[in-house]
Amino acid sequence: MGKVCSLPEIRRCLPARSSYLMLDRAEVLDDGRAVGWKNVTINERFFIGHFPGHPIMPGVLQVEAMKQLCELAARPVLDPEGKQDVFLKVLSRVKFRRPVLPGDRVRISVEPVANAAEPTYKATCATAGGTTSEAILTMGARPCVMPEEMPMEFDETDRKDDCPMGVGQLMDLMPHRFPFLLVDYISKIDGENIIAVKEITGNEVFFDQERDYQVMPESILCEIGAQGGCACVLSRPENAGKIALFMSIDKAESFAPVFPGDRLVVDLILPPTKSKFGKGTCIMKVGEKKVFAFSMMFAIVDP
Repeated sequence: MGKVCSLPEIRRCLPARSSYLMLDRAEVLDDGRAVGWKNVTINERFFIGHFPGHPIMPGVLQVEAMKQLCELAARPVLDPEGKQDVFLKVLSRVKFRRPVLPGDRVRISVEPVANAAEPTYKATCATAGGTTSEAILTMGARPCVMPEEMPMEFDETDRKDDCPMGVGQLMDLMPHRFPFLLVDYISKIDGENIIAVKEITGNEVFFDQERDYQVMPESILCEIGAQGGCACVLSRPENAGKIALFMSIDKAESFAPVFPGDRLVVDLILPPTKSKFGKGTCIMKVGEKKVFAFSMMFAIVDP
């Protein structure tokens, strides 16, 4: 048996608020396992932009639900005094199995991975229809250090009038809309190498947190990379009129926090493929600092 956490208790333990809190109730068991529930309703704010006329819960928000439940389980070990930033350090073996739709109830479960050097959990999300996603998550803790430098000056990655792809072209290729369109423009397309840019501002909905320390969630960083890759793959002539599905994440790793005022430069390698499945790698930087990296698999299919 363990302690059942109602919504007020979850809010006392987790900084996420409003449209970005992905747990309605949870129970942390004595053996380190935890179970959570998320009721999904059409009134969720993310359904406005994912997708208009065809609402689907973003896969990365299932990852965020797993991460938040892992944080509940790991926080007493990693940050018993509640003074540090408990974050998703490594994410691996992520598979998206089936969609989550309005009216579904999502059961999130996590269990410790034996012999892991750091708090590591095997996690799954499921609805009444079966497993919707699964992943391995390793949690970490870092000091809540604020940025001490001003953003870098304009450089070759800043938006110009002749940039290869602006936000209008992105919206022509992808169904993503506010508040879940997470790439501002494509700065460079050179064969299989793409540079996408996301300007980070404190007005973003995922910064609605109950603390002064505001950092980008790692799940959203995965979505930024996926959207940049999706737009560029769909812009290739052979994929005209098709859609891209985010299938899996092999491994994602966080190296440093991303703050409001940062500009995220997303360097993607997306080799062309003759099959409907493709793979890509992504390195994200703020200035010269690498902050996040991951590898993914996607599918290109007819609508």
